[in-house]
Amino acid sequence: MFRIATFNVNSVRARLPILLNWLESERPTVVCLQETKTQDVTFPADEIAAAGYHAVFAGEKSYNGVAVLSDQEIEVVQNGFADGGPADESRLIIARVGDVTICNSYVPQGRATDHPMFAYKLEWFARLRRMFETISSPSEPLIWCGDFNVAPEPMDVHDPKRLLGHVCFHPDAHAALADVKTWGFTDVFRKHRPDPGEFSYFDYRVKNAIERKVGWRIDHIWATQPVAERSVDAWIDLAPRQAERPSDHTPMLAEFDIGELC
Repeated sequence: MFRIATFNVNSVRARLPILLNWLESERPTVVCLQETKTQDVTFPADEIAAAGYHAVFAGEKSYNGVAVLSDQEIEVVQNGFADGGPADESRLIIARVGDVTICNSYVPQGRATDHPMFAYKLEWFARLRRMFETISSPSEPLIWCGDFNVAPEPMDVHDPKRLLGHVCFHPDAHAALADVKTWGFTDVFRKHRPDPGEFSYFDYRVKNAIERKVGWRIDHIWATQPVAERSVDAWIDLAPRQAERPSDHTPMLAEFDIGELC
């Protein structure tokens, strides 16, 4: 069974004990990390290797950063966009594990709807769509996961009426994400978990957010049809968010019966 996870760690070095314990208990095949917040020279590759995982990564000091871990060999396909556009701030890495291409992205949050970063976020999705058209096709096995910084549907936020218009729950962000989805993706989590009330992000500032279910689903695992049709389950693991000194995100996982592809 091929098990993949996405986890915005909000500093891989600060969250390393949580990550290593979680890798030992869950043993995913692939883990996509976002907000590693460290330069490549200080990425904890040795500790992760000792846990039985290969790692490829692209990072910068204090901000952003992405990594792909796997208990199998990893081939790096691409770091960042290759379209000649603005630098993407260590937000995108594409790797291959077996015959499956993995795209790990940390989409810009947007800051405010009148901020240049919101326009940058919308264009980032457009660039991503163009990239997928260039590097792959919907008929090939590809998994796109990461922190998309968009809750796609009302059920993906705890208070959709009040939050409508937020940069992560805005009609323009919804449209930009939907345009990428129409390229050929299935939301694997929603395929298996159609009900509301399950979230992957809980603001540190909200007291008892997990118990009160005051959260957002902005972390995602999407797949093209050859992979999505072989998905057997998907879920959110709340335990790392409940650990001591956690990230404000928690892992989302999905399993696929695609052993022969790997």
